[in-house]
Amino acid sequence: MEEREIFDITIIGGGPTGLFASFYGGMRKMKVKILDSLPQLGGQLTELYPDKYIYDVGGFSKVLAKDLVDNLTVQANYGDPTICLEETVSAAERHGDHFVIRTDKGEHYSKTILLTAGVGAFQPRKLAVEGAEEFEGKTLHYGVKDLTLFSGKKVVVLGGGDSAVDWAMMLENVADQVTLSHRRDKMTAHEANVDTMMASTVNVMKPYGVQELVGENGEIRELVLIDKEGNEERLEVDHVIVNYGNITSLGPLKEWGLEMEKNSVVVNSKMETSIEGIYAAGDVATYEGKVKLIAVGFGEAPTAINNAKAYLDPKSKVQPLHSTSVFK
Repeated sequence: MEEREIFDITIIGGGPTGLFASFYGGMRKMKVKILDSLPQLGGQLTELYPDKYIYDVGGFSKVLAKDLVDNLTVQANYGDPTICLEETVSAAERHGDHFVIRTDKGEHYSKTILLTAGVGAFQPRKLAVEGAEEFEGKTLHYGVKDLTLFSGKKVVVLGGGDSAVDWAMMLENVADQVTLSHRRDKMTAHEANVDTMMASTVNVMKPYGVQELVGENGEIRELVLIDKEGNEERLEVDHVIVNYGNITSLGPLKEWGLEMEKNSVVVNSKMETSIEGIYAAGDVATYEGKVKLIAVGFGEAPTAINNAKAYLDPKSKVQPLHSTSVFK
């Protein structure tokens, strides 16, 4: 029988939290594997907005998402992890002293598991306007991977959250004209971000819903907005960026028997789930008072790794040496 390679910990999810967890696994001399369904590391940062600034990482007043992922990837490779991309995990079952993790490409074997799957599989919430599909991928966008596409153009950003505000501000010095339109009176973005935008050259319109996209051959020429009283506003536009959030699903993970709360996995202060040997960190994990930020995931990752290390080797300490003691 072929010998099976059993890892100390398998990290399911190659986003920021998973990458930082890989680094800490290397620090604790653990044999680490990363599994991710996407073709590249970085999660949503790479898939949806590589050119957007991230503001909630300590030590950086702002950092481009793609640069943060590049730095995290270099750091994650400290312990020489095995990385398997484009593999979707379906199930995990305990067999003796390890788990068998099943994916659409085969099986993996691990003594512990760390879930850092973020919000799970995601797809952008679409603009519910007749004929919108004609413009998708041309002048109607649900993510931005190249800011230069909007150079000198008239751009409307739809949404009221931090992503919408961030994109509007990123485009201010790229596009010829930027308008942000929100469906409600109150925006959900951080107050400081809203204040910054209101003091900028971005034209803010609220509350306005989208009535119609006017154009042909995939080229939007006019955006028709409508307010609560039914009054129309018509804007000349070259591109529309929609930031209505994502429709997310943890998929088969919900069938693992883990204690769940809505679309998240319940953990304790050790990042332990309800199944012994399985941990969770980042946006996929929840507990009382949880705040879903990248910075929070960066704190939960080493907590999960260090407790997994103590679980595997009760003689080891949960509190590791400080990195300044390791890197001399």
